[in-house]
Amino acid sequence: MKNPKSMQQNPNPNMNNLSEMLFITSYPPRECGIATYSQDLIKALNNKFSNSFSIKVCALESNGDTYSYPDEVKYTLKTSLATDYEKLAYAINKDHRIKTVLIQHEFGFFSSQEQAFHQFLIALSKPVVIVFHSVLPHPNKLLKEKVQKIADACKSIIVMTNTSAEILIQDYNVASKKIEVIPHGTHLVSRLNKTILKLKYKLRGKKVLSTFGLLSSGKDIGTTLDALPAIIKQCPETMFLVLGKTHPEVVKKEGEKYREMLEQKVVELSLQNHVRFVNKYLKLPELLEYLQLSDIYLFTANDPNQAVSGTFVYAMSCGCPIISTPIPHAKEMLTDETGIIFDFRNSSQLATAIIKLLNDDQLRKNIGINTLHKIASTVWENSAIAHAKLFEKLVDERISLQYNLPVINLKHFKKLTTGFGMIQFSKINQPDIDSGYTLDDNARALIAMCQHYELTNNVTDLEYIRIYYNFIKYCLQSEDGFLNYVDEHRIFTPQNNETNLEDANGRAIWALGYLISISSLLPKEFQTLATDAELTIQHVLINIDNIHSTRAMAFAIKGLYFRNKKNSSQQNTALIKKLADRLVQMYRHESSNEWQWFESYLTYANSVLPEALLCAWLVTGEISYQKIAKSSFDFLLSKTFRKNKIKVISNKNWLETKEKLNITPIGGEQPIDVAYTILALRKFYKVFKEETYRLNMEISFNWFLGSNHLNQIIYNPCTGGCYDGLEENSVNLNQGAESTVSYLMARLTIEKYILGEQKNKHNKKILFDIENAINY
Repeated sequence: MKNPKSMQQNPNPNMNNLSEMLFITSYPPRECGIATYSQDLIKALNNKFSNSFSIKVCALESNGDTYSYPDEVKYTLKTSLATDYEKLAYAINKDHRIKTVLIQHEFGFFSSQEQAFHQFLIALSKPVVIVFHSVLPHPNKLLKEKVQKIADACKSIIVMTNTSAEILIQDYNVASKKIEVIPHGTHLVSRLNKTILKLKYKLRGKKVLSTFGLLSSGKDIGTTLDALPAIIKQCPETMFLVLGKTHPEVVKKEGEKYREMLEQKVVELSLQNHVRFVNKYLKLPELLEYLQLSDIYLFTANDPNQAVSGTFVYAMSCGCPIISTPIPHAKEMLTDETGIIFDFRNSSQLATAIIKLLNDDQLRKNIGINTLHKIASTVWENSAIAHAKLFEKLVDERISLQYNLPVINLKHFKKLTTGFGMIQFSKINQPDIDSGYTLDDNARALIAMCQHYELTNNVTDLEYIRIYYNFIKYCLQSEDGFLNYVDEHRIFTPQNNETNLEDANGRAIWALGYLISISSLLPKEFQTLATDAELTIQHVLINIDNIHSTRAMAFAIKGLYFRNKKNSSQQNTALIKKLADRLVQMYRHESSNEWQWFESYLTYANSVLPEALLCAWLVTGEISYQKIAKSSFDFLLSKTFRKNKIKVISNKNWLETKEKLNITPIGGEQPIDVAYTILALRKFYKVFKEETYRLNMEISFNWFLGSNHLNQIIYNPCTGGCYDGLEENSVNLNQGAESTVSYLMARLTIEKYILGEQKNKHNKKILFDIENAINY
């Protein structure tokens, strides 16, 4: 057993004070599926929760194997040496920083020292979580006793499928309350172009079948080779990729015997032009590219008791249609809409299934999209959340989960933008130009890009500011204000005649006002944009008396508030007062002690209303605006925050005053409502300095990061896009303009708040130093 390494300096200043979670597992550079699994999980946990706890590793080694490990490896355990187990238990118990021990269990790891392993579990004084990677059904008496002993020694058991959980309960009599189902994690994938990838890997014009993993006879590659002659007759452009080197343990025992047998079979069946062996341990980016270029992924393993397959779910996360043998994992994940199951070693069935999919491009495409939706909840980020919540529950000294802020990522934001404007919708993360453009989205995009430029002074933002402003101006009609809907050919659509456009006009005023407010930051060559925006807003304000929609008035007040920050004027004050008085009148008409709101229902973008009144007070000093702003906002927060989580009003059913106020449907939560809440909370915290507002701002942003009723991410850190909604049982994976821009506005608001707090602390320190110097 290796002695603990000295702690390395960490960018987190509190790292030495954090609770440690110790993973006992095989670990890279050891080449092993569980080693890769653990590394991926630990990376995800660190990315999301490095300020909440620290992850350390005890790496498992076979006798004779030694490796050079990364810094997180604190101990090693020679699994064949009984004395090492005793020493490790003593070290863990003595280490006050370790709060929980998680063991990645495969029977082969501990087969040479089963008794020592069991004694080790009993000896540990820390809570133990065991992850069963294999759960065998119908155990004999000896196996059942082994598993029961392990289960008895642990606080919690993790399995990766519902089937495995059911087997533990039914066949091993393990209590269901002890079992957590956390699916095998998968990677977020940015979905690269398949044609380009095929060119890169010299597969142009090919229909690609693939399989991957450390090669062994259990993969049963021969079944696919036997099926290929029939497939090639129907689809001569077929290429089968066998990705991965031979399993190191197999090489130790028999060398490359199995691979050489497969290569010989390729020659015998004259398949040299249709089979390619990629004989290396693929790094993740290369592996994901191979999977994305694949037309079909084949899983042909011949062990009916294989509980779970990482290769299988990785392929699903890349949108591959799957054809698989009936292992429990496949039977749980695959339906007619997500793949095809064939019998073990049945090359005829396999050939029929492959030919069916290769000959039907639309079917493959549909299955690929369905697999993405099926597998979405299993991404490593969600797996990290599930593990962190389990740690939180098990640790006696309660740990406080703090979600790490993602870096600001404009990739998808910019991907949605053409030279004309921001496209309205996406299919997953691919912009859908057929959906056209809206003034709504481009007004929000202008605000977000102005926010970003304020924070960064990044000159590349300026062209995007120009694009969104020009789109707003394009939508301006000479007499009737703005139109909202524009198709992909830049033609206004009939929807403009069927929809109330007041809200869109209000958002445009908000965006124009925000652009005017930052005009002094713009370089000289872009000053004309702000000047033109002033002319445009003056043109629009002629008709402001015609705005009566509650939210349109609120948006317009915000625009006038920002305009007034740059050019304070009696016109701004008068217009703000006129619109604010209308909101006050609505509030007084509808509100009561039990219902302190402007309307008889709560719908969408609710937080904009009290925020607008607060802005009106900041400009006019009218105290009634401030009082109503605060009472209405506090009322709204009381209906949307529960148990340290936000649940905005569902678009399934608005909340009306006559209904039971605390009962709302599950799901139907939109990112835009969470984002608007964050914008309002920052404004209210800045004015009132109430800690509740600051805490709720953090809680609200954590909704995007996984603190919601599904415990799943809404923001995709891989693409930089935001999912379109949180439903009762799933997340809408499309990453359209509204959700993506709303997330960015929220993220930039949080960033501005953090920078403001840092500046305040710095200024306080300067004042403190000055006072000390004077007193001295």
